[in-house]
Amino acid sequence: MSTNPIHNSLSRRSFLRNSSLAGGGLLIGFNLFQACKPKVIQEPAIDLASLDYNDFNAFIKIADNGAVTIFSPNPEVGQNVKTSMPMIIAEELDVAWKDVYVEQGILDTNNYTRQVAGGSQSIRFGWDALRQTGAAAKQMLVSAAAARWGVDPSECTVSEGIITNAAGETLGYGDVVKEAAQLEVPENVPLKKPSEYKIMGKPTPNVDIDEIITGKPLYGMDYKAEGMVYASVLRPTFGQKLVSYDDSEARAMSGVVDIFTIGEKVRELAEKEPSVLNIISDSDKVVVLANSTWEAMKAKNAIKAEWEEVTKPESTEEHDKILTGLLDGNKFDTRRSDGNVSKAFAEADQVLERTYESPFLPHSCMEPMNFFADITAEKVHLVGPIQTPERTAGFVSALLGRAPEEILLEMTRIGGGFGRRLYGDFAIEAAEISDKAKKPVKLVYSREDDMEDGIYRMSIKYRIKAGVKDGKVTAYHLKEAAVNSNMYGLVPNFFPAGAIPNYQVDTASYQSNITTGAWRAPYTNFLASAEQSFFDELAELMEVDKIQLRLDLLDNVKPEEDESIQYSPERMKEVIRTAVEKSGWGKKPDNVYQGFVNYYCHNSHVAEVADVEIENGEPVIKKITCVVDCGIVVNPLAAKNLVEGGVLDGVGHSMYSELTFKDGKPTATNFDGYRLIRMKEAPIVETYFIDNGLSPTGLGEPTLPPAGGAVSNALKAATGNRLYKQPFTKTPELLKVPEKEIIG
Repeated sequence: MSTNPIHNSLSRRSFLRNSSLAGGGLLIGFNLFQACKPKVIQEPAIDLASLDYNDFNAFIKIADNGAVTIFSPNPEVGQNVKTSMPMIIAEELDVAWKDVYVEQGILDTNNYTRQVAGGSQSIRFGWDALRQTGAAAKQMLVSAAAARWGVDPSECTVSEGIITNAAGETLGYGDVVKEAAQLEVPENVPLKKPSEYKIMGKPTPNVDIDEIITGKPLYGMDYKAEGMVYASVLRPTFGQKLVSYDDSEARAMSGVVDIFTIGEKVRELAEKEPSVLNIISDSDKVVVLANSTWEAMKAKNAIKAEWEEVTKPESTEEHDKILTGLLDGNKFDTRRSDGNVSKAFAEADQVLERTYESPFLPHSCMEPMNFFADITAEKVHLVGPIQTPERTAGFVSALLGRAPEEILLEMTRIGGGFGRRLYGDFAIEAAEISDKAKKPVKLVYSREDDMEDGIYRMSIKYRIKAGVKDGKVTAYHLKEAAVNSNMYGLVPNFFPAGAIPNYQVDTASYQSNITTGAWRAPYTNFLASAEQSFFDELAELMEVDKIQLRLDLLDNVKPEEDESIQYSPERMKEVIRTAVEKSGWGKKPDNVYQGFVNYYCHNSHVAEVADVEIENGEPVIKKITCVVDCGIVVNPLAAKNLVEGGVLDGVGHSMYSELTFKDGKPTATNFDGYRLIRMKEAPIVETYFIDNGLSPTGLGEPTLPPAGGAVSNALKAATGNRLYKQPFTKTPELLKVPEKEIIG
């Protein structure tokens, strides 16, 4: 997309205007989906149905004193949209950032749509329309000032909310806001060139930073209401349902308000919305209400419950055999097929086939699941951290049999989501509890609740096979076997699609009673590691340079002839070349072992190089050099944080993290049994952005998937051993550095 000034045809229906703010002012809302639609439909459709993506709105409020408040309608989950999206509007509005106030919007299906945090799509989808929102408001304000002066608007200039005419007279936005509110919304709005940006491209602190570091209420866990009680829930193991329970000991404990079961309304909801059973059990659950979380959780642990099996409790050992069986079988869904892979393999001079394995993973959000609900005859009031507020409110509306307009849902800042808070099962529970208790209720999960009854990243195995003929890669066959669901529609069109003439992607899945779902960078979070490790090994088999192999494959890609190709070979080559330069690839001392990867996902191109050194006979990951092409960087400070966080997440989970199941239960229920990367193990991350002036793409997820492959390839260089199973520490024998032969 061009970022040069363009004339945008903005229909009056795209705007909502209301000048009746208390104290006077201008409220402008802009339907971003309507404005973006001509752009969006020119691009390949994005399969984000699971995330329930819809429309999106933004609002500007300007007071008589010139103060500007920008509403941020999307959930803030640490990805910085509460800062970056208002920055885009403020840039085109031409106000000083220091004069801007940002407020979190509530769920508002009349004025806001697409209020979702997920998929790394917020900035990408909102880019053009957010700019148009600010530019249109600026144009109306300038027109109002020009009318007062009796001059043509083209004679006026604006800087930081001050309008100046040719005679040098000035008016502030607050001086003309009432007149501006009466004007027609402009149909053609010029936009700034990137060279004119004053706010975007500048490192800007998070708008919530003061509240975060001083511990002021921001998060769901901070929310309190008068008369509120706390709820803790005893839930079944996967595959079980409640038969009976003894709460006599628990009822006698201090602070306990009530104990009862819920589940009936979820079963009724499932009859209308069967998909809800993908995120929540329809078994009865035992609820403890108490005056504090500690009292509620302590009493819950004292309840003696009897459960029965509804479906067979599952174990990791069983899953391992099932997934291998799927890969060995012949029942697949073909997601993409180019040429004839069977014929190409039959004619190949060399064939390489490898299998890669990944475990279940919990989301491990720092803030455990929680939600507030106050259900009365007059209202349904919900407050808490949720990535999909509209979808969740819809579930609660159906659960309670209440009209959607009766639902008031307020979003708090989210203390970690990574996909876990897309599903809203905890909000559904809170609503059912409050409805039954007839009290305002705050449901809080313990860490054990979070890990035992989570929605996990599914366990996946990949089998990759490549054929080589006359020194060229002529065949590539990727098979995926996963628990519950398979890669979404666009992933088979990522690299190396289009680079190899005979290319096929097949998927198969096993339906488990363990709930699974999106986990930061779904599917690609492991696929990138598997594929990029495979390409290194393929280069070794072919006895060619590893990076040159990738560049040669990219030379074969012709996206202009195949619109299904999702990535740009030229942009991919640029991140590869930059990563080679910035990382000192091939020029490091003998004690530094490097691993290279390149990958595309969430509309962004990334290359990473891992540096591994040997310390005390052990390989240690010292540094990751990361080069990202995500187009224009709105806020470099936030962007750097996202890049580094994604890399460290990818390194840590590929090295250390694994959740296994036995008889339907996770074998780890807290961080004493579940391994995450530790501070002393975190490598330095050097970040570089490609400055190409193109429209922004995703950034919350793209740097995570390649990290595991970079580490894997570097560890191979250091130890001589290939790693096929995550976490890599699961096979410690492969992480041993060979002893050097002593001569003389």
